[in-house]
Amino acid sequence: MTRDELDHALLAAHDAEDTAALIRLYAMAGDLCEDTGDLDAACFYLTHAFVFALEAGAPEAKALNARLVAHGRAYPLQF
Repeated sequence: MTRDELDHALLAAHDAEDTAALIRLYAMAGDLCEDTGDLDAACFYLTHAFVFALEAGAPEAKALNARLVAHGRAYPLQF
């Protein structure tokens, strides 16, 4: 998925209030930024994925928290 496609998919997921897609797409955006070495952008997107996961009680919250902790951007939480 290209960056433009991802941006459009994120906007569509927001419009549809599709929390599962938002978690997945924000995590994907974080992965893309991490792959290009843009850690600040990666953590920005991962934080969004994490917040949506927390709000939904989604199991992805634990792994997203661990990734943010590894980058020094969050405290470890108990799940």
